[in-house]
Amino acid sequence: MAFREEHERATLADAFADYRLRHPQEAAVEEFVELLADAEDPFVRERLAGHFTASAWLLSHDRHRVLLTHHRKLDRWLQLGGHADGDRNLARAALREAEEESGLAGLNVDPDIFDLDRHWIPEHKAVPAHWHYDVRYVVRASADENFVVSDESHALAWRDIAALAADETADASLRRMARKWLEV
Repeated sequence: MAFREEHERATLADAFADYRLRHPQEAAVEEFVELLADAEDPFVRERLAGHFTASAWLLSHDRHRVLLTHHRKLDRWLQLGGHADGDRNLARAALREAEEESGLAGLNVDPDIFDLDRHWIPEHKAVPAHWHYDVRYVVRASADENFVVSDESHALAWRDIAALAADETADASLRRMARKWLEV
């Protein structure tokens, strides 16, 4: 087990290095590299000093729309995603979260990191406020785009990516990802 965990950490370290080369203007990658090297397991939600999460930039079959969730706890429109829960393969965790939160089958995840975002999560019930180090991947839907709203969402909706990039009321990280996608 230890060999597998070390291999997955090394693979993620390589992915961060690749991301740094593709996006040299984004200084946040250094915080992710530091978290990965921490002795306390950064892949579990119990690490309240901060932990990894995995998200999906879930694209429609035509690649012009993205599926967003009206997040139940945060009461905002965001990308699908959640806790790694010990999974050191964050691309796999992002795919799992996309499947669970959308009900869509036949999804495919791109292995390269699409975006990184460190954000503060406010206190909720018995869980103190803490940092999420969100590693985001492009996930592609098949022709069947009929989603099912999970218990984690108030609603789901397909949003036009160009409109999202221009929407000043949208979450800043959503606008950043929309702009990134439009540049591809």
